[in-house]
Amino acid sequence: MIDLKSLISSHKEQIFEWRRDLHQIPEPGLSEKKTSAYVADKLTLMGLEVERGIAGTGVVGLLKTAEPGKTAMLRADMDALPIAEETGLPFASTHEGLMHACGHDGHMAMVLGTALIMKALPGVFTGTVKFLFQPAEEGPGGALPMIEAGVMENPRVDYSLGGHLWPSLPEGSFGIRPGVMMAAMDWFHLEIIGKGGHGAMPHLCVDPIDAAVQIVSSLQRIVSRRMNPQNPTVVTIGSIKGGTTFNIIPDSVEMSGTTRTFDRGIWLSWPERLEKILHGICEATGTSYKMNFQQGYPPLINDAGICDVARECALAAVGEDRVVEPEPTMGGEDMAYFLERSKGCFVFVGAGREGCAPLHNCRFDFNEEVLLTGIEVYCRMLLKLLG
Repeated sequence: MIDLKSLISSHKEQIFEWRRDLHQIPEPGLSEKKTSAYVADKLTLMGLEVERGIAGTGVVGLLKTAEPGKTAMLRADMDALPIAEETGLPFASTHEGLMHACGHDGHMAMVLGTALIMKALPGVFTGTVKFLFQPAEEGPGGALPMIEAGVMENPRVDYSLGGHLWPSLPEGSFGIRPGVMMAAMDWFHLEIIGKGGHGAMPHLCVDPIDAAVQIVSSLQRIVSRRMNPQNPTVVTIGSIKGGTTFNIIPDSVEMSGTTRTFDRGIWLSWPERLEKILHGICEATGTSYKMNFQQGYPPLINDAGICDVARECALAAVGEDRVVEPEPTMGGEDMAYFLERSKGCFVFVGAGREGCAPLHNCRFDFNEEVLLTGIEVYCRMLLKLLG
């Protein structure tokens, strides 16, 4: 019988070193050249068949067994965020203004660790494992370009697995939820165009600020008056810019925002809904508009059967009191594209402790011991699905 805990623990210094090395070289989406070279080199040293440069910077390490069987894919995201790090860690970011503030350094270390352990278990499972390292999860999205480049074929992926460090759950715990787990998300930029002039003579102007205020108010009423309250939906305006001083009506106002929903139909309806509001208000106020609407990721939906496998594996690793079914989150994840195309499961790896900073914060850090537990659950899932 394999003692996974002991085997993984015997490699923990290597796993921690990988995480710290990667933490020091954060790179933005689609520019992960150092990062992708690092993970590709480690996979090559393990003896895996490695493909580099997929959809730009994506990497896949292929672990094949002698026996034919199913194919499972384990995914990690590689990109960092435009945040100046303030953790004070001895292995803090060496790239000014960039930081692994969303745990992607930990995600890569867990997938590298899982590859290392699975490579050390010949004859225990059949088929193939694809260890996938994906660019640009934070945007504009790297999953779909990698799929279009063929990563789910040759051999065809039967199971897609992944996870995210989650400070909202206690460290050492796991969050596993069948069905919708994360929201569909979009983002948009609006320019409301009027005619500027003196603030004391509004009748000679076309006020874009007045139109923008009405637009913001009407967008909020989509949620409160046009949506079924049993379908959680969010419209957020996160930025609004217009004018330079107190007595000048500006020529234009710019604003940007995001939409979130768990419902695919609502997700697909957003452009039409926004166009109707913009057209109506701008016509009524004499303004005009330009909209750049970027459709983001679909809702992330876990397969119930694979969630049962994940729960069984997590129970074996951490015990019943540390396996929970979390509430869905309005955060978005392009892992959703992989789960649309194969059975799979995305889990939350608990990383919360007293005083810890949230994700996307300049002081975000985690106890590296949780990586070992994540690797154990990943290995157990792969062995269960392919054993």
